[in-house]
Amino acid sequence: MSSTLNVLSNATPSVAHDPARGRLLGPKGWAGVAAALITVLVLVPVLNGVVPPGHALHLSDYAVALIGKIMCYAICALAMDLIWGYTGILSLGHGLFFALGGYAMGMYLMRQIGREGQYQSDLPDFMVFLDWKALPWHWTFSDSFVFQALMVLAAPGLLAYVFGYFAFRSRIKGVYFSIITQALTFAAMLLFFRNETGFGGNNGFTDFKRILGIPLQQTSTRLALFALTGVVLVGFFLMSRWIVQSKFGRVLQAIRDAESRVMFSGYDPVSYKLAIWTLSAAMCGVAGALYVPQVGIINPSEMSAAASIEMAIWAAVGGRGTLIGPIIGAFFVNGAKSWFTQVFPEYWLYFLGTLFILVTLVLPGGLVSLVGTVKARWFAPKASGKSAGSADSAPPERST
Repeated sequence: MSSTLNVLSNATPSVAHDPARGRLLGPKGWAGVAAALITVLVLVPVLNGVVPPGHALHLSDYAVALIGKIMCYAICALAMDLIWGYTGILSLGHGLFFALGGYAMGMYLMRQIGREGQYQSDLPDFMVFLDWKALPWHWTFSDSFVFQALMVLAAPGLLAYVFGYFAFRSRIKGVYFSIITQALTFAAMLLFFRNETGFGGNNGFTDFKRILGIPLQQTSTRLALFALTGVVLVGFFLMSRWIVQSKFGRVLQAIRDAESRVMFSGYDPVSYKLAIWTLSAAMCGVAGALYVPQVGIINPSEMSAAASIEMAIWAAVGGRGTLIGPIIGAFFVNGAKSWFTQVFPEYWLYFLGTLFILVTLVLPGGLVSLVGTVKARWFAPKASGKSAGSADSAPPERST
């Protein structure tokens, strides 16, 4: 038992010797959580629905939708951080899990259209266009919100569990694991592009009307979805914080740093990696389900290689292994992307590429390391000079 504790202590010294390990968050952390909840539950609804459009503080519907979309991306970045930053597993296929959650919710939203579609049929418009006569078998319970909400978790979670079970038991790791996750996502994208699979082909699902019988275009509906996304993001952050501070999380970090030593100490790395891998996939599924009704479309492009790689970029730019870093990275990268596409539509890719290079070279620890860098550069010299002066002015010790 002592040898096992030594392994965990040596593998993750920052966690094992953290005096605040027993606390979920400190006072500043809880203040940040409270500020985030007040922002999504009170401030944004007031700025959007109460402040008149002509006012300087008015928040437009576009801005609300954009922030809501970025919060969905932040959930994916947080999920990526759990498996990459804390477990050392780089996935390039999490876009698949995001899309599966989105398609599960999209199927329900398509059934909510009813006869208000272009062809005024009980079948979705794309099925009428393809001359389908009945719903395929996998659409049987798609009109049930409860069933589709369960599928949001079950579809990506089950696929991740089965895939991870065989991959981890085969001890596939490193770049080989990243490649096969990318291959799995690409294969799924090709499958969803086919019209006969019953998922809308190239166009996917769009033209949603209602959710739970409530029109999606109502201001109250959009704000409710926005607030729900913010609450889910905060909830996942707190859950992730609890995980990484628990014994389970310390074992994950030990696996990241020295998997062979953890295995020789009596732990089974496969079960730990499989658990966090499945949880991470389910988190992406929830993000996809929240994304679809706010953005209004889901198609196979969400499974593209670029979509999955971007999730890793958000975590790397923000600072992986910090939880808050990937969230900051998702907001920074996607906010910059949105601004550059409007101001410099022809050159925005070059600007983003420059940002990534600068962050990688100047801040290898991500944007969150900027705070530590500033403190070390501006405050450490003053503190060290003061302490040195105090030592010089102190009277010498008497020798006995």
